[in-house]
Parts: sequence; structure tokens; C-alpha cells
Amino acid sequence: MSDFATRTVRANGVRLAVREYGEPGRTTIVLVHGYPDDQAVWEPVARLLSGDFHVVTYDVRGAGGSTRPRRTKSYLMDELNRDLHAVLDAVSPDRAVHLVGHDWGSVQSWAAIAGTRPRGRIASFTSISGPCIEHFGQWIRDRLRRPTPRHVRELLGQAARSWYLLGGMIPGAGWLVWRLGGARVFPILVERMEGIEREHAPTLQKDALYGMKLYKANGVRFLRPGQRVTTDVPVQVIVPTKDRFVSPALAADMARYADRSWRRELPAGHWGSITTCSADVAAAVAELVRRIEGRDGASAAPDQRTEGRNP
Repeated sequence: MSDFATRTVRANGVRLAVREYGEPGRTTIVLVHGYPDDQAVWEPVARLLSGDFHVVTYDVRGAGGSTRPRRTKSYLMDELNRDLHAVLDAVSPDRAVHLVGHDWGSVQSWAAIAGTRPRGRIASFTSISGPCIEHFGQWIRDRLRRPTPRHVRELLGQAARSWYLLGGMIPGAGWLVWRLGGARVFPILVERMEGIEREHAPTLQKDALYGMKLYKANGVRFLRPGQRVTTDVPVQVIVPTKDRFVSPALAADMARYADRSWRRELPAGHWGSITTCSADVAAAVAELVRRIEGRDGASAAPDQRTEGRNP
């Protein structure tokens, strides 16, 4: 017998496959997965949190058991945000939720909280290995304008990590890779790069092929100059220091964009952060939720965590 309940949320022209862990009457935490994953990647964290919270995961459009729209523009950030809010309205219609995102799940969650005044539906956000697209673009522009030795090292370091973007942006390149055995090679690659073993969904190839539309639909957002996307939603950024895809340096400027923000480092890789270090992530999320909900009485940031405020 599974330890979660399943449901389907219909909205915005798609059906979204949803799982719910724990008791629905409790504070709700929504976990959003990235590329090329499905919601099952969150199971270790969801189970750990479900003893105290109502935990929700869902397959984003194009992944797992959710609808896979064919048109690229169906994966625009606005469409993803409508999906997210449809899930929020279904699983917690009367109370704000606490949002957690990994990889593209974090990227789309940043867009969901950007400019949110007042917070309303989202009480807090924990970001893991997924910067806001506009923040990423600004980070690059800032370093190009001031090419100090440190900035050049940071740019080169992220460039080396961003090789996978070519598959998402070059027409036909990613399709060819995944069609010619990428679904068999990818788990091996993750195991060798991060030293972890993890099961991948039987839908991995389809998840990867449709998920590439995320890059194609939203890549132009990197080109918007001078965008200062801010939020008053409290933000916690968990930084895996061994991430081979997202440079830890990208999280250095987060205090510029959130009225209240915290940064916590985790000695893990991109996927190791939510698998082998799932207990650390669950503890960090639970701590933030209790802080926001006013249940721990804490007034100072814990050890290994730095707090900043939007200037």
C-alpha cells in the first residue's frame, strides 16, 4: 500500500498528476521537480516531511503522468504558473502554501513568486539548483561589465556547467541525443558524476523530449536587459556545493532580489541534494516553514545559514 494519495487536477487545458502525503489539514508544502525528472524524485523528501506536514508533488506538464502539450509555446513560464496555481487551489484552497523547487521546478517557482505583493498564496519559497532566469541573465551581464579575474573564473565555471543547454536550444540536437540512447546513458552519467544510484522513471525519454520545450520556450528571457525581479516572499536558497550543472556562485546575489532571504550550503551534487541529502533538505524546509508560521520562536538565523535583506 502506497503512503500517498493520488488525484488529477484539470486546469489550463491539461491534466496534472498529483500526489499527496500526510494529513490534508496540516500546513501544505508543495514540491516542484525539474528536468528531466518526474515527481517521484521528491519521494525521499516528501516522506520525511509528511510526518508533520501535508506534502504535495505533481508532474509538471510534459512529464510523468501529466498531459504533454506538443506546441513549444505551451511551455512558456506563464503556462507553468497557471498550472502551479491550479494545483495550489486544489490542494490548499484556503491557506497559503510553502513552495520548494529543484532545477526547472525552482526556475518556474521563482517566476511564480516574482513581484508577488502581498504574498497571498505562497508563504515561503525554498530554491535548490534553479536560479530565476532574469537573475541568471543579470548575473552574467554584471560579470561581463566588470571582467575581474574572479568574475571571469565564475563565468567560465558556469559555462563549463551549461553544456547541456545546447541540447535544449539547438534545433534537433537534444531530440537526436535522447532518441539515440540518451535515456540509457543518462542514469549512468548521473551515477558517475555524482556517485549516487537512483531509479529513473519509465517515461524518462518522453519526459526529456517534451521537457526540452522548457528551454526553447523560455530562452529569450535570458536576453531581457536590466530586469530586476524582486519578491517579498521569504526565500531560502539551498546551494549544493558540488553541483556540476549550476554554479554555487549564482546564489551569491540572492539578497538583492528578496526582502528576506537565507543561503544554506550543502556538500552535495545536483541530484544528490534531494536524494542522498534528503534529510538535510527536509530539515531545512521544515525549519523555514516553522519560522514563517511562527511556531519555533526563533529570532536569529541558525548556524550555517546566512540571512540577507533586499536593499
